[in-house]
Amino acid sequence: MVAKKNDNNLLLKKQNVKFSNIIQLILGLVIIILANVINSHIFTRIDLTGEKRYSLSDATKEMLSQINDIVYIRVYLEGEFPAGFKRLSRETRDMLSEFRAYNKNIEFDFINPSNSSNNNERQQIYSMLIDKGLEPTDLKVKTKDGTSQSIIFPGAIATYRGREMSVNLLASKRGAPPEEILNNSIQNLEFGLADAIRKLVDDFRSKIAFIEGHGELTKNETADAYLGLSEYYSIHRVRLDGKLNSLSERIQLDSVTTKIKNKYEAVIIAKPDSVFSEKDKFIIDQFVMRGGKILWLVDPVFASMDSLQMNAETIGLNLDIGLTDMFFNYGFRVNNNLVMDLNALPIPIKVGDVGGQPQFEFFPWYYFPIITPTSDDPIVKNLNAIKTDFVSSIDFVESNQDIEKQVLLTTSKYSRTVNTPAYITLAILGEQPDERLYRKEFLPIAAKFEGKFQSLYKNRVPPEIADSKEINFQSLSQETKMIVIADGDVIKNQMQLSDGNYLPLPLGYDKYTGQQFGNKELILNVMNYLTDDSGLISIRSRELKLRLLDRTKIENERVYWQVVNTVLPVMLVIIFGVIQGIIRKRKYTQ
Repeated sequence: MVAKKNDNNLLLKKQNVKFSNIIQLILGLVIIILANVINSHIFTRIDLTGEKRYSLSDATKEMLSQINDIVYIRVYLEGEFPAGFKRLSRETRDMLSEFRAYNKNIEFDFINPSNSSNNNERQQIYSMLIDKGLEPTDLKVKTKDGTSQSIIFPGAIATYRGREMSVNLLASKRGAPPEEILNNSIQNLEFGLADAIRKLVDDFRSKIAFIEGHGELTKNETADAYLGLSEYYSIHRVRLDGKLNSLSERIQLDSVTTKIKNKYEAVIIAKPDSVFSEKDKFIIDQFVMRGGKILWLVDPVFASMDSLQMNAETIGLNLDIGLTDMFFNYGFRVNNNLVMDLNALPIPIKVGDVGGQPQFEFFPWYYFPIITPTSDDPIVKNLNAIKTDFVSSIDFVESNQDIEKQVLLTTSKYSRTVNTPAYITLAILGEQPDERLYRKEFLPIAAKFEGKFQSLYKNRVPPEIADSKEINFQSLSQETKMIVIADGDVIKNQMQLSDGNYLPLPLGYDKYTGQQFGNKELILNVMNYLTDDSGLISIRSRELKLRLLDRTKIENERVYWQVVNTVLPVMLVIIFGVIQGIIRKRKYTQ
């Protein structure tokens, strides 16, 4: 009787356990279904990474929220890649998924351009991608039979309402190791993709102007900068000629009130070589007072390689363009010197003839410093090295104005300055430099200024001008910005003779060495910053930490770590199983 009662209790207990398990299963399914329903209506994510790797910036979210039609993105990162490119492909997919999570109009596909077995068809696809602006990369891929050469296109093409925009996802950086290049590429993914989408969908474009009339660089000499900027802005070329309305316009608010406002958000003054009249300086000054922004690209010293083509020596002379007092008033001075740097661009020099053919060798030309950005400022962060041409140094000037000043670009720690008149000779090429002369470190050659600037003409203009409603003279500016670079050639593209015509080369490309520098990206970033262009420039300040394995430790302790990663997990599972078995045996034996 007792045994039967115990059996009934045991049976009842098992039924209760079974019923409880069923209830828990049903409850779990209900919770999962409810969570998915809620998640489909309320989007939220938690990013636990220290650098917020998987969180979009506010500027990107704002841009995505304004897209009301399909943006289709084809990413050409599909196929057999080394680990680094697989990571770039995975991070690109994650980034686009993040975009799509904020706006369902973002659609994308990953495509393998080398998928076709037909060689002619593959070559046609390659040519099409190159024509659209994607840059190919040669890879050596390991196979069972050894290694094979492969061409990949680490980029994407975005399409919106019939318009296309290419995005190169692999960010090159001169002298950087492959791991750092890939990390920088991943770091710039949000900026590159968001910037391309913004250029496609944004119909409004700020107006900027290249100033002419003082010997500034010509349209051909700034052709590639003009082309790059035209993707963002409405570009104009303006001659001041002393006309008050060259940079401003008058808006009649009512019968008695007239408002004067700037026509342009920012202006570029690129390598002037003649004096600015007081009228033109007054026009520029009042442009700044009304909140206008300026990119100054100026050479305080006249020095040219053209002079060295006929003679092996020349003299660098002061170039007075009449802006010294204006610069001093705004808080800086562009020095009348030339900077020499041991980290310099090599130039070709004829060293002889062989069989009637001239022979050239490359020697570093210390007057052409290669500037490697080291600042964390978003304008220059992660940029490739910058090519310069007879650059000068910049000093800050103390003033009572409420202006923030920050250096953007500097020389290396092996620099010197040569004051004018500067004797320049090709004789230094091929000679071992005296390093004792190159002891000046990190000389500033570019800087930015923000705040409220005081007019150069405060207390200097007569009452009839100061009180004129037509002129509307301002003695203190609105909050505004300007950037000065002490080398006008930073924005100048080289020219190449083709079929009897001189055609512009890409900005930053050096036709002698075949190297591509970051000049174009610098100019685009500067103008993005000056025009407050959607705040996307702030995305560049994001830093993803490069967490690489210690290669030396891997080689020295290879066997140890192989054992730890293969044997230890198995041993832990076995030990856990034995302990679990002992516990169960004791429990059910009782």
